[in-house]
Amino acid sequence: MPIAHSHDAYEETIYGIDGVLTFTLEGRKIEVGPGDALCIPRGAVHRFDNLHAATSRTLAIVSPGILGPDYFREIAVVAKAAAGGPPDPKALAEVMRRHGLTPAP
Repeated sequence: MPIAHSHDAYEETIYGIDGVLTFTLEGRKIEVGPGDALCIPRGAVHRFDNLHAATSRTLAIVSPGILGPDYFREIAVVAKAAAGGPPDPKALAEVMRRHGLTPAP
């Protein structure tokens, strides 16, 4: 879900597992690869992109753990509705807001 956003109710820590994701955190680009970690504080605007050919995997830890599985189920519905194309940004933003994420302007 690479739409730039923030969250005021929790911190997020990203651990790189495979490949490399490029995070933009408060306008600064940071690559997260295997063994790397990135802490995203509450209220910080961020997004991520896979700018490399390899598939990437990360583990995201949300603390406190208030972002539940319903968020990911709803995002999956929006992604599937895109039929392989880019998801509808308005639909993504609606799901995000329901679950405490604030889309960046």
